[in-house]
Amino acid sequence: MEVAGLSDIGRIRQNNEDSCLYWEPDGEEEFHRKGRLAVVADGMGGYEGGQEASRIAVETVRELYDKAFHDDPQVALLEAFALAHERIQAYADQHPAFRGMGTTCTALVVVGTRLHFAHVGDSRLYLVREGAISRLTRDHSYVGRLVESGIVNPKDAESHPQRHILTAALGSGMEVAADVPQEPVALQEADTLILCTDGLWGVVGDNDLAAAVQASSPADSCAAAVRMALQRGGPDNITVQILRVTNAD
Repeated sequence: MEVAGLSDIGRIRQNNEDSCLYWEPDGEEEFHRKGRLAVVADGMGGYEGGQEASRIAVETVRELYDKAFHDDPQVALLEAFALAHERIQAYADQHPAFRGMGTTCTALVVVGTRLHFAHVGDSRLYLVREGAISRLTRDHSYVGRLVESGIVNPKDAESHPQRHILTAALGSGMEVAADVPQEPVALQEADTLILCTDGLWGVVGDNDLAAAVQASSPADSCAAAVRMALQRGGPDNITVQILRVTNAD
């Protein structure tokens, strides 16, 4: 598998509240058990609050996935999200200026050719297969609810003025209920996975995103996707990670 990631502050924001991480165990035996972990998070809550929330999220997911892993990647991710939620709330309690801090979080694990993931908020996980792009996550947002209710057309939702109002985030509310797939997704050779924050998908449509990530290496694809978002105004922080299956045997 080829992997690359890139994060950019964008053209408007004064700081980058996104965080991302890619991790895999050092030992071969542990790698076969735990696979590869990739995480993106988009913080909210002001200048330092958002930065801290996203940092706590990705670091906690990585820490717990490594240290508390048993045999089920999906369970490990859910436990990691629950702990990250608690840690963000505890940090806000200790720093009253950061009350209301929170973060989106989308994390994936690939063990062999099986994809597991967990998701809260409106960062996204896409799968590009044979030129067709599909979104594996749903947005936990006000507009996302309108789409699910049939009130707003999915195409109109991408440019809706209230599309960034979240209905769920790590650190927000009493409990966190992450979305997970019913079954692991079976990956095929040449499949491409895209993890990104709304600073990318908010200005780069699905078809343009699929085209940007197929024509070159993951590193070049990340650069092309970020460049496209910047050319379209770069109104938010932009973070993307791309993982491409090179051998599915």
